[in-house]
Amino acid sequence: MLPVVMYHHINSDDLPLSNTDTMMDAHLRLIAQRYTTLFPGETSSSASICLTFDDAYFDFYHYVFPLLQKYNLKALLAVPAAYILDETNLDPEIRLSLKHHEIYEGENYKTYIPFCTYVELREMVQSGHVMVASHSMNHVNLIDEGTNLREEIVGSKLLLEEKLGMRITSFVLPFGKYNDAAIVLAREHYPYVLRIGNALNPSWNGIGGLIYRIKGDALKTPDTLFTFRKWFGFWLKTMIKLVKS
Repeated sequence: MLPVVMYHHINSDDLPLSNTDTMMDAHLRLIAQRYTTLFPGETSSSASICLTFDDAYFDFYHYVFPLLQKYNLKALLAVPAAYILDETNLDPEIRLSLKHHEIYEGENYKTYIPFCTYVELREMVQSGHVMVASHSMNHVNLIDEGTNLREEIVGSKLLLEEKLGMRITSFVLPFGKYNDAAIVLAREHYPYVLRIGNALNPSWNGIGGLIYRIKGDALKTPDTLFTFRKWFGFWLKTMIKLVKS
């Protein structure tokens, strides 16, 4: 079974969606000792794991990217394309200063630059430690009435590919919400479509064509995800989902 883990913030005030930098350091050190990290589509084994980080907050570049380099790990970064600016000289302290609920308010993304820039994204991709996925254009709920699915799913891909000069092969569903129309369109344009779900995956085909991710935020210990009780729960949910699919 292939585990794919989902994380969000580092050192955020929104504790359910965050880990401390010290916890993430210890957690990634443990992963480096036990697993080989993969990008979607790479050949997997019983010792493989895929790490994914949602939303491309600047705290990923500031805290996580150096740890990926330190421990020689890979991670998939899900990027909401409309919030990414080309570059900035703003101090890191300012970029890290917003509370979680303030990040998407008004034009704070232009004033405080709380997301990675394209310069930073290109640096991370070129390092070989980070692969970029689309996380839609505007980080919206895809099932909300009036949502332009083509702009969110296809437009974001085209913008990221233009800016980064690379093919975008993964789409991460915002909020884990979707309907049949969103999935059909996403699978037309991306080989890999990822969702929330706290289950494992038999392969990169996922379950029913969607790759399930287990929640890695708010870790209590570096090995919280890997205890027998947790792993049995993930395995059991996987079996149930496979029967239903």
